[in-house]
Amino acid sequence: MEKKILAVTACPTGIAHTYMAAESLAKAARERDITLKVETRGAMGIENELTQQEIDEAHAIIVAAAIDVDADRFAGKNVVTVPIADAIRNPNGLLDEALAKEAVAAVPVADKQEQIEPKKSELKREKTGAYKHLMNGVSHMLPLVVAGGLIIAISFIFGINAFKEQGTLPAALMNIGSGAAFALMVPILAGFIAFSIAGKPGLAPGLVGGMLASQNGAGFLGGIVAGFLAGYVAKWMRDYIKLPRNFEGLKPILIIPFLSTLVTGLLMVYVIGTPVKAVMDALTAWLTGLSSTNAVFLGLLLGAMMAIDMGGPLNKAAYTFAVGLLGSNVFAPMAAVMAAGMVPPLALWLATLLAPKKFTGEEREAGKAAAVLGISFITEGAIPFAATDPLRVIPSVAVGAAVTGALSMLFDCTLRAPHGGIFVVPIPNAVGHPLLYVLSIVIGTVVAALMLTLLKKRVTA
Repeated sequence: MEKKILAVTACPTGIAHTYMAAESLAKAARERDITLKVETRGAMGIENELTQQEIDEAHAIIVAAAIDVDADRFAGKNVVTVPIADAIRNPNGLLDEALAKEAVAAVPVADKQEQIEPKKSELKREKTGAYKHLMNGVSHMLPLVVAGGLIIAISFIFGINAFKEQGTLPAALMNIGSGAAFALMVPILAGFIAFSIAGKPGLAPGLVGGMLASQNGAGFLGGIVAGFLAGYVAKWMRDYIKLPRNFEGLKPILIIPFLSTLVTGLLMVYVIGTPVKAVMDALTAWLTGLSSTNAVFLGLLLGAMMAIDMGGPLNKAAYTFAVGLLGSNVFAPMAAVMAAGMVPPLALWLATLLAPKKFTGEEREAGKAAAVLGISFITEGAIPFAATDPLRVIPSVAVGAAVTGALSMLFDCTLRAPHGGIFVVPIPNAVGHPLLYVLSIVIGTVVAALMLTLLKKRVTA
C-alpha cells in the first residue's frame, strides 16, 4: 500500500522559509514518486490546508515550523518535527525518516484515547520552547508594524509636522499608523506569545498584559514579558484547576479568562511594569545617544547576525530587536538590519557574475533568483548556496552584511518600515538618507562578492 506523507511548513515572517521549505519537500517527493501534500502557513494565511480525512489516512506528517501550527490535530499520528531550515537543506532525509515510521495500527474506538493521549503529550513537548513562542508573537505582530510604518511614512509626504494639524489627511494617516496600528503592536505580540503557550485560554490575558505594557511605557520588552507571563499562568490554570464535569465548560469561558487576566494585569501594574519600563527607557536612551563608534559596532553586530544563519535564531533575534524599537521611535537599528539582510543573496548573485566558472550552471541560474530575493529583503535566498559550501559562503556574506550594517549606522540611516527591501526607499521619509542607505548596501554586497570570488574554488565538472 502506498504511503501518504503530509507536511506543514511555517516561518515567523511567512514570506520566504515557509514556501522554500514547501517547494523543497515537494520537489524531492516528485523526484521519488512519493505522494505528498504540504500545508503552508505564511503571510497569506493557511494555504493547501490539510483535511481531517487526509490526516487520518496519512502514514506520517512532517512539521517543519518555527511557530505554532495547531499540532494537536495530529495526535495519534506519526509526526516528524524539525526546524524549518531542515526541510530546505535535507528534504530527502526528512522523507526517509517519515517513510521509516512504523504505521499507526488501527485500534478500536474505545482504545483510541489511550493511544492519543501519549501522542498529545509528545506533541505538546515538541511545541514548547521560548524561541517558538516568541516567533509566534512576532509573526502576528509584523503586518501591523509594516502597515503602520508605511502609513506613518506616507503622512510625512505632506511635511514632517503636517500631522499636528487636526482634521487634515496627514493627521488621519498618523492616527491610523501610529494611533491604531502601532498601538496594537505590543498587545498582539504579547497575546500571540501567550496563545502559543496556552492556546485560546492565553489570548485574553496576553492581550491585556500587552496593552498594559504599552500603556505604562514598558514597550516591546514589557510585551514579551507579559506574553510569557500570561501564557504560563493560563496554561497552569488550564492544566491544574479541576472542576466537576458539569462545570468544566466554565473553565475556558469564565474562570481562566477572569483569573489569568486578573493575575497577569496585577503583576504587570504592581510588580513587573515599572522595572521593565526602566530597562526599556535605559535601552532607548542608550541607543539614541550612541556615539559614532558605538553605533558602528552595533551595526556591525546586527549585520553579522542577519547573515550568519540567514533566517535562523540569530537572524530573527536581530530582526525582532530592531522591530521592537520602532514602537519607541528608534529607527536606525531597523535600517541596519534590513540593509544587512539584503546583502547575502545580492552578494551571491554578483559573485556568479564576477566568477561564473566558480559556480555550477544551476547555481548561476539560482543567482538570478537570489538577486530578486535580495532586493526584496529575503535573506533566505542565499540558503541554497550556503548549504552546498557553508565554510566559504557564510563567512563571506557575514563580513559583507556586517560592513553594510556598520555603514548604515555610521551614515545615520533610519527606516520606519520593517520590510519591503529596496521598494520602500522611494517612499518619501520612509528611509532617512536614502542615497547613503543604498550606498551601504552596494558596498557590503561588493565586499561579500569579492570575498566569495577569492575563497571559492573553480568548479571542475
